[in-house]
Amino acid sequence: MSEHGGVTIALAQIEIEAGAVEANRRRAVDAIARAADRGADLVALPEIFNVGFFAFDLYHRLAEPLDGETLTRIAEAAADHEIGVLAGSIVEDLDATDATTPAAGGLANTSVLFDRDGERLAIYRKRHLFGYDSRESELLVPGERTATAEFEGFTVGMTTCYDLRFPEQYRELVDAGATLVLVPSAWPYPRVEHWETLSRARAIENQCYVATINGSGEFDDATLLGRSTVYDPWGTALASCADESAVVTAEIDPERVAGVREEFPALADRRQ
Repeated sequence: MSEHGGVTIALAQIEIEAGAVEANRRRAVDAIARAADRGADLVALPEIFNVGFFAFDLYHRLAEPLDGETLTRIAEAAADHEIGVLAGSIVEDLDATDATTPAAGGLANTSVLFDRDGERLAIYRKRHLFGYDSRESELLVPGERTATAEFEGFTVGMTTCYDLRFPEQYRELVDAGATLVLVPSAWPYPRVEHWETLSRARAIENQCYVATINGSGEFDDATLLGRSTVYDPWGTALASCADESAVVTAEIDPERVAGVREEFPALADRRQ
């Protein structure tokens, strides 16, 4: 945290190659180092950054438990650089994971938030699985819980990609105290307007920071549109990029959330 109370967040929009797990891991670890060098307190990675979201035929073969190679490497990088890391998501092998899971077996789209010591702060398994022109809902088990964790003055919530289309999940996070929501994604062309509008809307209606972390790269039948962005509680984009690989940084402040909610108390006017 900076001396004036802000937190520098970095969005690691890395290039993702289908099935190139080791190369993708290296890019992720390198991006964490770059973010730390730029003074970031927290860095977030994209959805299924190690295997590639659209590499559906490889999910079963390349799935890993929570203590597998990918998350172990990310935890070590967090500790080495003393930076918080959202390990965007991986394909988790629920059979091999030694932790409470939403099902006895199968696969899940799982994000893990690590603190500066590389310790797990929260685990989130994607709740809304994409069915449109996708095999995600066929291959994966949906998560059941909405996760939050405390980090540097923020209550951090976690959702993933398609969850952006379900505003009720974000209301749950706000009710749980969330002031920052991280959204690792694998959002493809041509739905640019959806990506930008939904992300901005979630920030505006919940009066919190929303950071959307997309990947970069092409798959056989999809191209990721990038455009990772940090939105403030008014829905203003603080930092963004195009569709190439990049590390995007912005300074965010938990007091800004409290100030916006006090100035324009829309959440207090909710009726159920």
